[in-house]
Amino acid sequence: MTNVKTYNHDLWDHGISQGYSVYGTIYISGQFSHDTAGTFVGEGDIEAQTRQTLENMDRLLARFDVTRSNLAYVEIYLTNAQEHSEPVIRLFKEYVGQHRPAGSLIGVTYLAFPEQLIEISAVVHGD
Repeated sequence: MTNVKTYNHDLWDHGISQGYSVYGTIYISGQFSHDTAGTFVGEGDIEAQTRQTLENMDRLLARFDVTRSNLAYVEIYLTNAQEHSEPVIRLFKEYVGQHRPAGSLIGVTYLAFPEQLIEISAVVHGD
């Protein structure tokens, strides 16, 4: 029997779940900078967007009863990687503390919304 759990925040429907857990592995869809009402946060401010995105990640992890220490692999997408990688890496290191998941930082041309500078997705272990 497959043990599948999904979570959606019901702010909008893009045809994907915000989180999908199967056999103890949790797949977190790309998170970005919005508040709990779906309003974009931090236009033009990479640090504000990064903090809000990580806060959204925490909210989603809590829905699956796991924490930051359960992060196994993280992908960070940046629209301006050369300019924004240093503050994002600094904030991410603060976020994970001593934990060091695997991951990638990927520069992209654009993300889903014109004002969006960052998106973070992850694979998480449920154990």
